[in-house]
Parts: sequence; C-alpha cells; structure tokens
Amino acid sequence: MNKHELLELRRECHHLKPVIWLGNQGYTDAVAAEIERALDSHELIKIKVNTADKAERDSLANHLCESHHAELIQRIGQTVCIYRESGDNE
Repeated sequence: MNKHELLELRRECHHLKPVIWLGNQGYTDAVAAEIERALDSHELIKIKVNTADKAERDSLANHLCESHHAELIQRIGQTVCIYRESGDNE
C-alpha cells in the first residue's frame, strides 16, 4: 500500500461509525467472528477499544491486524481503523 492509498483510507475512515466495540471482556471468539464478517463486508472498519491503557490499546491494535491479516490504517485514542482488501475485487 502506498502513501496515497493510506491517506485516502484515513480520509474514508474518519467518516465511518464504529462497527465493533471491544468491551470489558476484550477480544473473544465472538468478537473475532464479528470482525471477520465486518472486514468481508466493508473492507475498512472502525473499532472502539474500551481500555484506558495506551500500551494495551497499541498491543490490541497490532493483534487485531495480525490475526485478521489486515493493515492498521490509524489508531487515535480508543479508536482503531483497519483495512483488509476483499477477495471479490480480484
């Protein structure tokens, strides 16, 4: 992904509403399945993370990207935007 594509995805993500909220139970199998469905449907999704610890948010954002083969587009505060290209576009 080049810089221009990354900037365009950041612009798009800014206007999205969160589709996933990670609560007190954190990252569960149900959350993982929902993220998979959202990425398959939308490619670009916004996730809200309910934790006050910055290091934990960073770690969770990286884990989300690794486990779903997605790219981290942006993380600001408790909001994470990730992108995974759909196989339908090929």
